[in-house]
Amino acid sequence: MAGFDKVVSSYEAAMEGLKDGDTIIAGGFGLCGIPEGLIGEIKRKQTKNLTVVSNNCGVDDFGLGILLHDKQIKKIIASYVGENALFEQQLLNGEIDVVLTPQGTLAEKMRAGGAGIPAFYTATGYGTPVAQGKEVKEFDGRPYILEESITGEFAIVKAWKADRYGNLVFRHTAMNFNPMAATAGKITVAEVEEIVEPGELEPSQIHTPGIYVNRVIKGNFEKRIERVTTRD
Repeated sequence: MAGFDKVVSSYEAAMEGLKDGDTIIAGGFGLCGIPEGLIGEIKRKQTKNLTVVSNNCGVDDFGLGILLHDKQIKKIIASYVGENALFEQQLLNGEIDVVLTPQGTLAEKMRAGGAGIPAFYTATGYGTPVAQGKEVKEFDGRPYILEESITGEFAIVKAWKADRYGNLVFRHTAMNFNPMAATAGKITVAEVEEIVEPGELEPSQIHTPGIYVNRVIKGNFEKRIERVTTRD
């Protein structure tokens, strides 16, 4: 990577510097809008003791779920864990630490981390196990709990288009978590469907400015469907 040009040509270069014990913030929702190739590179590297922050952990054989087979994930902060039998087994066996977090709170934790905001108050989760051990404060007579923001050594996201300067455009369901995750990594890597030259993206359509993005790689995506539902 030289100057403003953030394009790398290999997944090895895209994830260079990832080490055991790092925190990875991953964009996407279920199997939609996930950085498939970057996840595959993490598996290939066999990096261990990872903390993963994501909406969920994929399924047994796709998405973040492939990192469970060799027990690369030590802890996951997620809002939904219901589609992965191996994940459930490791949770019940005490082999993985799980922090269940309301979905909107999780998104705001990423956004706040990227904005340099260390914590924020939210009413979500008050009066439930989510609030246990957290500071409570009243605003206009309503109780709120204090939630700490999240940052990580790496953020991995999937975008529709990028230019060489790292400006990103997301599409449809990939808008879930990817824009927030992209701001919260010390190193943010974007896997994209198409790379264009600077100036080709309409400035008003850019979702994540390149200032947040360190590396861009063009990926080939399987785009697996999590649950196939058809009419009889």
